[in-house]
Amino acid sequence: MFPLKPELCHTPQTKSMLTGYLSYDPKRENIMGDGTKLNKLPSNIAELRALIRVSERIVVFTGAGISTESGIPDFRGPNGIWNKVTPIDFNDFLASEEMREESWRRKFSGDMKMENAEPNVGHLAISSLVNAGKVTHIITQNVDGLHQKSGTPDEQVIELHGNASYATCLSCYKRFELDAIRAPFLQDGTIPHCDVCGGIVKTATISFGQPMPVEEMQRAEDATLRCDLFIAAGSSLTVYPAAGFPRLAKQNGARLVIINNQATDLDRICDLVIHEQIGPTLSQAVD
Repeated sequence: MFPLKPELCHTPQTKSMLTGYLSYDPKRENIMGDGTKLNKLPSNIAELRALIRVSERIVVFTGAGISTESGIPDFRGPNGIWNKVTPIDFNDFLASEEMREESWRRKFSGDMKMENAEPNVGHLAISSLVNAGKVTHIITQNVDGLHQKSGTPDEQVIELHGNASYATCLSCYKRFELDAIRAPFLQDGTIPHCDVCGGIVKTATISFGQPMPVEEMQRAEDATLRCDLFIAAGSSLTVYPAAGFPRLAKQNGARLVIINNQATDLDRICDLVIHEQIGPTLSQAVD
């Protein structure tokens, strides 16, 4: 018998689901079809594994916590980037050529940690669930592109805060690769402008004061409303409106799991809370 007990679960819906699942015979088949038995796992990992197994439309919501495990510094933590430099407001970027120059100087004078980062076991575990047809979408607050780098198709990644690996024209939305901007800027400080419409070119991230992307927010809402399991991994869930999606999923009847090193304000409404590292937790639950 599995080390799962209905009383470990936080809601009647999840208790009922797992009570029925406990009749499953691990000698006949393993939980994910790969030889791993639930009785070899810690109880919280086994419970997460069971939830994944019985769910069909999973949405994974990721924050900075999963990327710090790839060596990328976070923005808002005690040692975060915004504690060292003041972020440039979007309206200041638009109004001031000096601010645009400073923005590009910061972009190209960094230590390349984000550019050189590789997906960790957490990204790979999520990607395996996408490729298995379990996860329909990844909603991410991160701008590093590591979900795509791990093998997840771009169309299944919803980037709420954009992507730092390229730039776009703010007027006609033409895409620009950073290498084409970096060389002339480092040579003589040339600030990029769109060669199609003359518009302002900016890294494809959402800055302070910049409106959230309407299409991505709508896609995230649609995916959230269709899911039967919502897993929030590595997010403090304090930055709104993005942090509203886990609550929306729960209110719509989905089961809610939070995996984060520290407690969040939504822990109390979850079906399962795991205060552990993202990568090892997801890797064990999926392997």
